[in-house]
Amino acid sequence: MLDLAGRTLIEKSYDLSPSVELAEATRDIYQRMKRVVSFADWAIYAPYVVAINDLKKRRDAVILAHNYMTPEIYHGVADVVGDSLQLAIEATKVEAQVIVQCGVHFMAETSKILNPSKTVLIPDPGAGCSLAESIDAAGIAEMKARYPGAPVVSYVNTTAEVKAVSDICCTSANAVDIVNAQDSDVVIMTPDRFLAQNVARKTDKTVVWWEGSCIVHELYTAEDLREYRAHDPEIAIIAHPECTPEVVAEADYTGSTSGIVEWVHAHKPKKAMLVTECSMASNIADELPEVEFSKPCNMCPHMKKISLEKILHSLHTMTTEVNVAPGVAADARRAVERMIDLSRSQAGRAGR
Repeated sequence: MLDLAGRTLIEKSYDLSPSVELAEATRDIYQRMKRVVSFADWAIYAPYVVAINDLKKRRDAVILAHNYMTPEIYHGVADVVGDSLQLAIEATKVEAQVIVQCGVHFMAETSKILNPSKTVLIPDPGAGCSLAESIDAAGIAEMKARYPGAPVVSYVNTTAEVKAVSDICCTSANAVDIVNAQDSDVVIMTPDRFLAQNVARKTDKTVVWWEGSCIVHELYTAEDLREYRAHDPEIAIIAHPECTPEVVAEADYTGSTSGIVEWVHAHKPKKAMLVTECSMASNIADELPEVEFSKPCNMCPHMKKISLEKILHSLHTMTTEVNVAPGVAADARRAVERMIDLSRSQAGRAGR
């Protein structure tokens, strides 16, 4: 939640009282989330959504939102939604002068790295990431010393400082392709050990890793999944590659957040369990009324720091701005752009 001063400021500037009238007027937006958001709750959200969408036009702003955002953000105010790779690519296409990053801090840094002349805002600068916080430049230097000559492939879930001392970045969507493209038999992956272990099973390269992990995905266990499947043999289990290899082995499909969305749309299983962050199923539920989504559900406390209230405050006050030192940004941009260029070239070859 916003602090008292911030809340008082926006409440003085906008009428944010729950409104059935505004809820009715924005039913077209509500239809995208009606399966998971009650109309009574939408009457609470609608005044914020209307105010934010109006303010975006006046500020020449665009909102980039990660798949883990809650439905009222994902469907209500976001202009672009996706996983880390999609958002990084779309950030290079942004024409608006202001980018509001609805995600965690490293994502806002990435948008700034790719758009140095634009204003990049994050509604809560405290929205961190267990993976990004598990590695620093000294950790990269340590890995390079242990494996001389091996290229460093760093997950985009890292700080600009780490990207700047890496050879190339990757996301869960393109990690295998990025590793395979390296001109070395040994590849260093940081900081997610489980992603690295899952990649190692799909490549002939020798993959070595840093011992980081995601606080959401590391909580799932293979035993949990086996119990769910024993209870309901019909259920399709779809896991994120930040889960342990044992969890991935139990899944019917493993992929990035964008890959998960595409798989469920393509296969439309009668029942599906998404082994990832809570909001994933909520955000696609209304698009797939024929699919019954089951849980476990592990929530990312960092992602959930972003709220409609904080987005409105951020746009109203033009805070909190994210900046990256020019030298760090230049080196980090090289690593991110190498990833984007490689992903685009491989996508182009696949389309031919």
